[in-house]
Amino acid sequence: MSAPDPRMRWWGWGVDRDATSLPDKARDMLHQAFSIEGEPAPPVALDDVRLPEPALDGGVRGRLASIVGEDAVRDDRLARVGHALGKSYPDLVRIRAGDGSSAPDAVVYPASHDEVLAVLELCSAERVAVTPFGGGSSVVGGVEPRRDGLAAAISLDLARMDRLVGADATSLTATLEPGCTGPQVEELLAAEGLTLGHFPQSWEYATLGGFVATRSAGRASTGYGRIDELVLGVRLAAPVGTIDLPPVPATAAGPGLRGLVVGSEGTLGVITEATLGVKPVPAVKLNEGWVFDSWQAGCEAFRAMEQHGAAADVCRLSDEAETALNAAASGHEAPGPCLAVLGWEGEEDDVARRADRTRRHLEGAGARALGEDAGVRAGRNYFTGPYLRDELLGMGVLVETLETATTWSRLQELYSGVGDALRGALSARGTDALVMCHVSHLYRSGASLYFSFFARQERGAELEQWHAAKSAACDAIVAHGGTITHHHAVGRDHAAWMAQEVGDLGVEALRGLKQKLDPAGIMNPGKLLP
Repeated sequence: MSAPDPRMRWWGWGVDRDATSLPDKARDMLHQAFSIEGEPAPPVALDDVRLPEPALDGGVRGRLASIVGEDAVRDDRLARVGHALGKSYPDLVRIRAGDGSSAPDAVVYPASHDEVLAVLELCSAERVAVTPFGGGSSVVGGVEPRRDGLAAAISLDLARMDRLVGADATSLTATLEPGCTGPQVEELLAAEGLTLGHFPQSWEYATLGGFVATRSAGRASTGYGRIDELVLGVRLAAPVGTIDLPPVPATAAGPGLRGLVVGSEGTLGVITEATLGVKPVPAVKLNEGWVFDSWQAGCEAFRAMEQHGAAADVCRLSDEAETALNAAASGHEAPGPCLAVLGWEGEEDDVARRADRTRRHLEGAGARALGEDAGVRAGRNYFTGPYLRDELLGMGVLVETLETATTWSRLQELYSGVGDALRGALSARGTDALVMCHVSHLYRSGASLYFSFFARQERGAELEQWHAAKSAACDAIVAHGGTITHHHAVGRDHAAWMAQEVGDLGVEALRGLKQKLDPAGIMNPGKLLP
C-alpha cells in the first residue's frame, strides 16, 4: 500500500467537498462588529509555501525506506507542507501566509508496531526528531515538527495502521490500531454491532491514536465518558522498547501506567494499539433543544440535573452571545437567551425513560422546550464550525477557541474571569472582542467551559495579537481555579502553564519518565513539558 496524501487541506480544515459558508446575516454581523473592510485574503498557492531544504541524511532515509518500504517515505512538497503544522489559529495564520519553516524533512508511514519500533530505534541512534501524526487536527501546536537541536525531523504518519484488531461483544471491548479515523472506528465497530460513541468536533479527521494521546472528549461524553475513561488497555512503542498494558476492567497493581500513556501526546513514544470499552449500537437517538432565560439559570439546572443522575448523554448550554451568533450562522432567529441541546442514545424504552426524567428537571428549572428540530439542527451544525473559521480567517477575523473545566462552585467565577481577560487583552491592542462560551461536559463535581472569541485581525501582527489574548486567558484560567486544558491537550501552546497545573516536582517526575523511555529526546520535542 502506498503512503496516502494528507487527509485535510494543507491550508485549512477538511476537504473542499464539505466546505460551507457563512450566511449573509452572520457575515454582516461580524463586519459591523469589527469594521472589517477589504477583499478576502486567500492562502498562498502550494508552490509558494517556503520550505527549508531537507536535512535528513541520505543514508538514514534509505534505512527508513528499508523498514517501511520506499513508497512509505515521502519528502515531496505536498507531504511536507501537509505535515508542517496542525489546525490552531497560529498554525493556520502561518501556513496560509506561506510559512512552511516547520515542515518535516520527510514523512514516514509505518504499517505495524514492529515497524514503529524499528523507526524509533533508528531515529534515536541518529538523533532524528519524531512527531507522531494522526489526523493533523491538533489546535494546540501538538503536531508541529520541532528539532530542538537534533539533526533532522520526521513526521510519523500512522494512517496505514487502521485495522480493527478484535472485538469482544461479550465483554464490550474492542482493540483498534491508532490510524483509524473517527468514521473508520464507527464503521469497523458497526459491523460488529458496536459503537465507541466518541464524537469530538474533529471526529471526521482525527484518529483513535490522537484521541487517546490527547485525552479527547466527545460531544456525548457526559453519557459515554471521555476517551481516558474508555481505555482499558494500551500498547506503546518507545525508543527503548514496548510497554504493553493488557485490558482489564480495574486494577490495584501500583500507580496507573495507563494514565501516563493516555495523554502523553507522543512525548514518550507512539501508541500503536488501544483496547477500549464500547457499547451496542444505539437503537434510538433523540435530540432536543431547550432555552433558558439566563446563563446562570442554565448552569444551575445542569448542575442539579447531573448530581441527581438525570443528565442526558449530550448536554450543551450556550451563553447569550453564542446563542445569538450560532443562530445567525445557521440562518435562523435566536430561539431565546440561552440555547441548551440535550441528547439521549440507547434502547427505545430506556431513552424514553431517561429523557422524561431529564425533561422534568429542565421544566422545574424554568427551561422551555423547543422540540426535536432545534436539537437536530444543532447537531448538524456541530461539524461545520472549523470550515467557517477558514472563511473568517480569509475575511481578516481572529477566531480562536480554548477550553477548561472547574468545580461547580467556581464555574461562574471562571466564566467571568476568562471572558474579562480576553476582552481586556484585545481591547488593550485597540480591537473590540466578541467572546462567547458553552458548557459541554458535565461531572458530579463540575463542568467544562468552552470559549470562542473573535476580533479584527491586526494585519502584520496576527501572532502577537493572538499570543496576548491566549496568555491572558491562560493566566486567568489558572487564577480562577480551572485546568489549563480539558480536552484539547497541552501541545506547544499550553506547555508554559504545566508547572502551575502539576507543580515543579510533577514536571520533573514527567521528565524523569521521558528520560527513561526516550533517552535521546527525539519524541515530539517541545510539547507537553515546559
